[in-house]
Amino acid sequence: MDDNKKDIENLDPRLKKWRLILGKGADPNDEMPLESQAREMDETLESLYDDNRQGGLGNSAPNINRWLGDIRKYFPTSMVQIMQKDAMDRLGLKEMLLEPEMLESVEPDVDLVGTLLSLNKVMPSKTKETARKVIQKVVDDLEKKISNKMRESIEGSLNRSVSNRRPKLNEMNWHKTIRVNMKHYQKKYKTIIPEQLWGYGKKGQSLKNIILLVDQSGSMAASLVYASVFGAVMASLRSVKTHMIVFDTSVVDLTQELNDPVELLFGTQLGGGTDIHKALTYAEQIITQPDDTILVLITDLYEGGNEKEMLKRAASIKAKGVTFITLLALSDEGAPSYDKSIAQQFYSLDIPTFACTPDQFPDLMSAAIKKEDISSWMSKKGITKK
Repeated sequence: MDDNKKDIENLDPRLKKWRLILGKGADPNDEMPLESQAREMDETLESLYDDNRQGGLGNSAPNINRWLGDIRKYFPTSMVQIMQKDAMDRLGLKEMLLEPEMLESVEPDVDLVGTLLSLNKVMPSKTKETARKVIQKVVDDLEKKISNKMRESIEGSLNRSVSNRRPKLNEMNWHKTIRVNMKHYQKKYKTIIPEQLWGYGKKGQSLKNIILLVDQSGSMAASLVYASVFGAVMASLRSVKTHMIVFDTSVVDLTQELNDPVELLFGTQLGGGTDIHKALTYAEQIITQPDDTILVLITDLYEGGNEKEMLKRAASIKAKGVTFITLLALSDEGAPSYDKSIAQQFYSLDIPTFACTPDQFPDLMSAAIKKEDISSWMSKKGITKK
């Protein structure tokens, strides 16, 4: 065994990790040799993150295809998605996605869907069919992850939002029954004689209306994808009536497309300005039962229209008794840049305003249906107001 191989075998794994993180610039004299696979990983990372590289991948589709294959070979899916996102800007990958051959090489995720939607209007027809397949895969994966929890949360909260004075055993609300009958405690028998039973009732006769009002500006891409999938799941439930409305400087009602979230997403147009006042005006017009309506406004609150009138409209909707919630983001990435002044004014109108992850959204809708105090719900979830 030659000395070089011995050096590689004796290399501390932590040093190898730092060598990969810092790149060749940290070891210009190649004093820390890497085995074959680690060297290939290093070259893959260098192609993306070495700002001083000469040549790099350029805009060659075969080279980028090979690079996309390499990152899937050497890195876990979560890291692949991060690297693909970085490559959008650094390698000009966004433009390359207009080619179907390139698109087939990319690992599908929510961020990729957002990028494809932003390219929708300039995408060649030969690419659109491939793009639809990519988006369909992401949508299907999301539905598998969220549909059961979403259904259980909504249907469970609806069934528990009405009291039942003659419950069956499986409908019993034991906590409330014990609490209201404590005065009938029998010390001799060490038990309670329940004079009044309390149970959970059915809510089918009292439909809840849920309005998803979603900003389709470029920064809200991931939120738009998640909102579309959640909207499709809720639209499949008989116990709620779901509206899906997107807006920029105009307002588009996509409720009829909720049965096909892929078609719905292709009906959106990422980018452009924002007129929240116009969107709220439209939403207010379709509210017929304020007490049974939940309005979820998803936006970063950068108003391009009339800010004063927008705040008046928001106050009007809230005053009618609508459960009004504003989400600065519906994604795993936290709150993006947002208008802090308007967020504070929404809070002064008693409109909770915060960023929400997809995992939290079913619980949020459950709390809203049961008319829980959303600020208290936020505190229990460790969510701070913005």
